[in-house]
Amino acid sequence: MNQLIITGASSGIGRAIAARFLADGWRVLNLSRRPCPEPGVENLSVDLESPASLETLAESLPGRIDGEGRTCLVHNASIMRADRIDALPDVDLRAVLELNLLAPNRLNQRILPRMGAGSSVIYIGSTLSEKAVPGVASYVIAKHALVGMMRATCQDLAGRGIHTCLICPGFTDTEQLRALIGDNPETLAAISGMNAFDRLIAPAEIASAVAFAAEAPMLNGSVIHANLGQRER
Repeated sequence: MNQLIITGASSGIGRAIAARFLADGWRVLNLSRRPCPEPGVENLSVDLESPASLETLAESLPGRIDGEGRTCLVHNASIMRADRIDALPDVDLRAVLELNLLAPNRLNQRILPRMGAGSSVIYIGSTLSEKAVPGVASYVIAKHALVGMMRATCQDLAGRGIHTCLICPGFTDTEQLRALIGDNPETLAAISGMNAFDRLIAPAEIASAVAFAAEAPMLNGSVIHANLGQRER
């Protein structure tokens, strides 16, 4: 059976991806601190910000990977903090990099050797993977670096029949975004108006893009912006 291994499927885009792959008949394994509430998802508890927790996971993870079918590894878990480049302590930057960048690297070491031809590695980036806005410096840095990790994945796995790409959602209607912007309707309207359709993206729309990418080797090495066409200011 084909298998999805995804980080951070307890809510938001990750949960929508898990639900979509379940509906498509895939076995789904979620790696996160909180379980994914979708019925049928298998959960392995891990703190992706903790190297020690990931080492513990490494002992049980290999036995949960089905090497018979195709595997789609989706690096979805991330964190966005409000910070600035002129006031960004090393400890804060390091914490963001642990989850957004180093955890995917560690998981690649454990999972890629068990993935066969036809498999895929999908990174979830952001509009901020290729641009920047003020006030979220650590997130911009991490998402830019994720582009490099995806492109290195493309080059280093050439010839193995495993493809990779980076999906960059725009403003998506998730719990994380709602918590960031609060309940201010003017702020919501302003953010919704930043794309050509004047609305937030539904998590299920991003899940559809990921499901398509998992079946599309011709996208190998691509950065794909899924943002409803952001208005340029």
